[in-house]
Amino acid sequence: MVGTMPIRQILEFPDPRLRNVASPLEQVDEGVRRLVDDLLETMYAAPGIGLAATQIDVHKQVLVIDISEDKNDPLCLINPNLTELTGTAMAEEGCLSVPEIYESVERAEHIWVHAMDRDGKVIEIEAEGLLAVCIQHEMDHLLGKLFVDYLSPLKRHRLKRKAVKKRKRESDQQTIARAL
Repeated sequence: MVGTMPIRQILEFPDPRLRNVASPLEQVDEGVRRLVDDLLETMYAAPGIGLAATQIDVHKQVLVIDISEDKNDPLCLINPNLTELTGTAMAEEGCLSVPEIYESVERAEHIWVHAMDRDGKVIEIEAEGLLAVCIQHEMDHLLGKLFVDYLSPLKRHRLKRKAVKKRKRESDQQTIARAL
């Protein structure tokens, strides 16, 4: 299975497509399972521990997570819905759409989520710690929200400027490379 799916391009902040709100899926079919496989392949290659469909410019409520050390325990959530949140905890977060930036974000410490899995089966998950943080982080993507939205306006503005400069530098380098 792994190795045959295409690796998708991950959108990077401040790309406006990251702000699109994902639509729920009516059913899980072969196309959705292919999307899940693409998300997993892209996430593992990045490398990351979570990826939402919005991050690859597919605005459907699908996300994948794998926090296992061996990267062999993937979790897929389709149409996820938080049913309960308790406590609060600060955790340092990073994001494949905001590369090389890590900041502390306050999230619920303990969550319960209702979703469908890769086969369309309804599942209930209780999570805390890193898994709870990942689920909340990826679910935010489905709502068009990024972890930088939890930061102060000043920090967010600085990060946006830095990301725009980086993108321009990369674009200039590609232009020079094509000219050679």
